[in-house]
Amino acid sequence: MSATTDPDLPAWSLTREAICAVPLPSAWPEPLSRGWAWGDSRGEGVRVAVIDSGIDAGHPRLGGAVRRAVHVGRAADGRLAVTEDDAGDVSGHGTACAGIIHSVAPACELTSVRVLGAGLTGEGDALLAGLRWAVQERHDVVNLSLSTTKASFLGALHELADAAYFGSCALVASAHNMPVDSYPWRFSSVLSVASHSGTDPLQYFYNPQPPVEFHARGLDVEVAWAGGSVIRASGNSFAAPHVAGIAALVLARHPGLTPFQLKSVLHLAASNVATSEPGR
Repeated sequence: MSATTDPDLPAWSLTREAICAVPLPSAWPEPLSRGWAWGDSRGEGVRVAVIDSGIDAGHPRLGGAVRRAVHVGRAADGRLAVTEDDAGDVSGHGTACAGIIHSVAPACELTSVRVLGAGLTGEGDALLAGLRWAVQERHDVVNLSLSTTKASFLGALHELADAAYFGSCALVASAHNMPVDSYPWRFSSVLSVASHSGTDPLQYFYNPQPPVEFHARGLDVEVAWAGGSVIRASGNSFAAPHVAGIAALVLARHPGLTPFQLKSVLHLAASNVATSEPGR
């Protein structure tokens, strides 16, 4: 809804004529169950960007779900550029995250945005450029199993997180594995995720004591790795894609949900919140 042009009202206020447009129809049930939240959804039509070390698109656990791959790197003139990428995964980490998302939402479309190198290190500017590209390309969900501790990137990263939030792009970010301040997972506009030790990929918990908002499976997880291999790994990096996959299930079932609405649904459908009715 656009801001008012009435000089007698503060900026962003509603005019008397606009008030009639405020009521919104709602089909949300009371109480909300998992059956309503995603039911038999497979993530159809939902585009998920994985900002990481790349994705091994030919890995058997990905089933051809990777529709596009780009790389953020320095051009000959030293400037950052986003270019098409055929290098796959230079580490294995991105493939692991993509494989988890695909296992939860097998019909969603994956995009690889490679910003990390073989040692899982990268430039903060590359992270910003990759995230900006993913948001501008209007991905529905962006998985960020990474973060930065450098305060110099905080302002720009916060602006991007807000742009995503208001642009209907849900950012799902893993908390740092160490008790340090890092971003973007600490931003309130982001769906922040840490691990729990359970084995059910659809079991996740809402945390009433932020900054971490959700806990999902992330310990001793069998994950896809580069070169078609499979390993067992632990970390918050592998909890975030479980929530990203569940988010894809919800968005496929209920297209058009804003990040605010999506977060509300995920809260109400969490394992420690949802009702025990059929379809949970």
